[in-house]
Amino acid sequence: MDVLDALRAWPARRWMVAAATAAATYLLIALPTDLIPNPVFGREIPPTAWSYWALGLSAVLSGLVTATYVATPDEAQRPREGRLGMAGALVTFFAVGCPVCNKLVLLALGYTGAIQFFEPIQPYLAGGAIVLLAWAFVARVRRESSCVLPERPLTPVR
Repeated sequence: MDVLDALRAWPARRWMVAAATAAATYLLIALPTDLIPNPVFGREIPPTAWSYWALGLSAVLSGLVTATYVATPDEAQRPREGRLGMAGALVTFFAVGCPVCNKLVLLALGYTGAIQFFEPIQPYLAGGAIVLLAWAFVARVRRESSCVLPERPLTPVR
């Protein structure tokens, strides 16, 4: 079963979780990075056009990854491992944020360093975040559709 077949088999509950998580992720990153203008947060350097696309794609992938954690009725209890999705969402925050508004970047590089060194790598961070999220999603969907071997007691070999 490939990824698209697995998505077609998802129940409505998973799709609702995916949509809600995608919307929440978009808002939780867009508001503090001021991609959505608001009176609480601001930015000194205007957002780039790719920031909106990177955030939108990351939010959708975050929703899909989160939905893989919703158990389906026919699914056996399996261990739920993996941290790539969480890392991808965190990297997205740094990728679309204002390079000089981020306190961690300012502490590490200073104002000039943030503009000279951090701002040019932000598109690569966005690409890396999308790759991490996509990788996590595909790995989780493939793991779900893989066969689980039944546990057998070990018998001594004669």
